[in-house]
Amino acid sequence: MSDDPRDHLARDLLARPYSELSPIQRSVIDLIATAAPTGLHPKLLHDDRTMGQRLADKVAKVGGSWAFIIGFGVVLAVWMSWNVATRVFDLAFDPYPFIFLNLMLSMLAAIQAPVIMMSQNRAAQRDRENAEHDYVVNLRAELEIMHLHAKLDALRDQQIVELLQKQSEAIELLKAQVAKI
Repeated sequence: MSDDPRDHLARDLLARPYSELSPIQRSVIDLIATAAPTGLHPKLLHDDRTMGQRLADKVAKVGGSWAFIIGFGVVLAVWMSWNVATRVFDLAFDPYPFIFLNLMLSMLAAIQAPVIMMSQNRAAQRDRENAEHDYVVNLRAELEIMHLHAKLDALRDQQIVELLQKQSEAIELLKAQVAKI
């Protein structure tokens, strides 16, 4: 067995040598050994998205909002109302079956759907990174609690031994007092 405190911690807390731990478990043991705060996951500290990715995230945020749905419904209602009402005066730019409107809606859906999917894929990746960070924090907390329990048990055992020694001394003193009588 090595003299490395990390190896002792790994054996005490995880019942395995440090060399057999996963990288995440090693990082937690390292944090406990150095008594360093967990901190944030490095990928969570800065935004490394490209301009296109930030734009896709904004499009997904706007396209998935009630404001967009209501606003888009109003635009569609105005479009159709204008073209139905002005048909008599020959001012309609997209008469009744609204073919141009269908074309615009199809193009919007064809562009918006993949953009939203890209944003959701990145969100899923961020969620995985957050979950990994949460796992590290939770594992560290659990191991720290186990470590504290071991320390408290050792203190309690030491107190019991001291109490038994004092009790033995008191009994010896009482026996001596009784023998004098």
